[in-house]
Amino acid sequence: MNEINRSSYIDQISPFLNKPLIKILTGMRRVGKSSIVKLLITHLREQGIPEKAILYINKESLVWDFIRDYADLNKYVIETFKGIKGEKFLFIDEVQEIYQWEKAVNSFLTDNIADLTITGSNAGLLASELASLLSGRYIDFSIHPLSFKEFLLFRGKKSGNERDEFRLYLRYGGMPGIHNLSLRDDMIFPYLNALYSSIVLKDVVSRNQIRDPALLDLIIRFVFDNCGNITTAKRITDYLKNQRITVSVDKVIKYIAYLEEAFLLHRVRRYDIKGLRHLELYEKYYVGDIGLRHGFLGYRDGDISGLLENLIYLELKQRGFKVSIGKIDNLEVDFIAETQQEKLYIQVTLELSEEKTIEREFSILERIPDNHEKIVLSMDEFQKIQRRGIKHKSIIDFLLEL
Repeated sequence: MNEINRSSYIDQISPFLNKPLIKILTGMRRVGKSSIVKLLITHLREQGIPEKAILYINKESLVWDFIRDYADLNKYVIETFKGIKGEKFLFIDEVQEIYQWEKAVNSFLTDNIADLTITGSNAGLLASELASLLSGRYIDFSIHPLSFKEFLLFRGKKSGNERDEFRLYLRYGGMPGIHNLSLRDDMIFPYLNALYSSIVLKDVVSRNQIRDPALLDLIIRFVFDNCGNITTAKRITDYLKNQRITVSVDKVIKYIAYLEEAFLLHRVRRYDIKGLRHLELYEKYYVGDIGLRHGFLGYRDGDISGLLENLIYLELKQRGFKVSIGKIDNLEVDFIAETQQEKLYIQVTLELSEEKTIEREFSILERIPDNHEKIVLSMDEFQKIQRRGIKHKSIIDFLLEL
C-alpha cells in the first residue's frame, strides 16, 4: 500500500524541522509512526534537502541490528554525516530498542550534529529518560490510530456511503495495517489478534519482565470488557478473586500502568464541575484502538454504546483536546474536552428515539452553569434536537468535521 498522507500530523510536525528541538513521535506499535516519518522525509526532499543529508534508522529492521547501544549509534551517525555541509536530518524509528539511546541523542543535540526526529512505542520510557536529560529541549507528538476521516482516505472513499463505512470502522478500528487486507472478519480479526499479542509481548511483557502473563491477560480482558465504565483496581481484584486468583491492588495498578505506557489503554480522570477539582477515585479506561479489542474479545453488538464513547474519546485526543470525565452533583458528563482556546461538554448516546433518553442526555448538560459549548452526539441521522442552546449532532457528522 502506498503511503497515505496523514496531513494533520505533517502539518503539526514539519514547522519544527530544522529547529533546535528533538521531535518525538509516540504511539502504539503499528499505529503509523514509521509512515509519518517517511512522509516527513519526502517533505524534506521536496524542499531540496539532498539524499545524503538525511539518515533514517529503523530499529524494527534487521538491517540496523548492528546498532545495539548508544556507542554504536553515535559512531555510525558521526561517520555517516562526516564531511556533509549544511543542514542534516536524523530520523530514528523505535529508538527504545537501542540501549541507553538517550546518551547519544543528547550528544547529537548538544553538538548540533543533525536535526533529530525519533519515534517510540513506550510512553514511560520516553518520559522518564528524556525528562532527566533533555528537559525543555524536545516536543512530543502523540500519534493515534486512524480517525474516521483518515479511515475513509485509506479506503479511497468519498461522500455518499459514510454510514456503511462507519460500520466497518466501528467493527475493525483504525490500525493502518488493516487496509492491506480485505475488510472481512476472517482476515481482519486474526490480523488484529496477532497484532495485539505482539504489542503485549514486546511492549508490556518483555519490556517489564512480567512473569505471570496469564494474570496480565485476565486484567486486560476485564478492562477491555469494561471500556467506558467506571473501573478501579479494587474492582479488578474482586473479579480475580471470584476467579480464585489472589492478587494485590498494587500489582493490578502496576500492570495497568504498563498497559498505559504501551498505549493499549488510556486512563481518563473524573472532574468535579462544581468543585473545580479532579477526583482521585473511579476513573475510566478507553482502549487505544477498538479493533484490537475486537481482535482479542470478539465483536459484540451489545457493546456499541461503550464503543461509540471510546471512538469519540480517541477523536478528541487526536484533535488535541485534554479530556476528562465530568461529574455534576451525582450525574456524569461523558466528556469535558479542553484546549487553550476551546472547551466542550459532550454527551454520547446511541440514539434519541425516546423522550426519557432525550431528557437524560440534555438535562445533564443543562445543569452546567457556564456558557461553553455543549453537544449531544448520537447515531440519529435525520432528527436534530435543539434545546436551550445545547447542540445535537450526528456522531458521523462530528467525526467528519474540520
